[in-house]
Amino acid sequence: FIDAEHALDPEYAKKLGVDIDALLVSQPDTGEQALEIADMLIRSGSIDLVVIDSVAALVPRAEIEGEMGDSHVGLQARLMSQALRKITGGLNQTKTTAIFINQLREKIGVFFGSPETTSGGKALKFYASVRLDIRRIETLKDGSDAVGNRTRVKVVKNKMAPPFKQAEFD
Repeated sequence: FIDAEHALDPEYAKKLGVDIDALLVSQPDTGEQALEIADMLIRSGSIDLVVIDSVAALVPRAEIEGEMGDSHVGLQARLMSQALRKITGGLNQTKTTAIFINQLREKIGVFFGSPETTSGGKALKFYASVRLDIRRIETLKDGSDAVGNRTRVKVVKNKMAPPFKQAEFD
């Protein structure tokens, strides 16, 4: 589990059924470091699943080392493009699964089409075999207490099976 957000809560993960004792956790400082760790784990062939949480938190080294207010247009997109070209071969050879968690952002000034976009450029959309859009659609309550969420999952892209299916979960 590559925790680029530095937000993993082991107690909550344990409640969700994650075996914390068997989980390898890395909290890298930069996007380059996170993607190098992912590449190394994938190429080792000793890991079946690598989760990167989240693409939005993969901040390039130049942005971290630069001054506040410096312009770094397209830097994260270039980082993702280069890393995915490198990682893809390893995923295929080792049969490892990589899950990239991402976040929605609002495009400013969009009058037609969807105003939503994801960070990290177009490479992730291109290289992904399956893309899921997961959204909370309502809060489940027991009286006035929130006890869970109803979630809708839409298959946005699928190279393995028919796309555009959707399901709802509690």
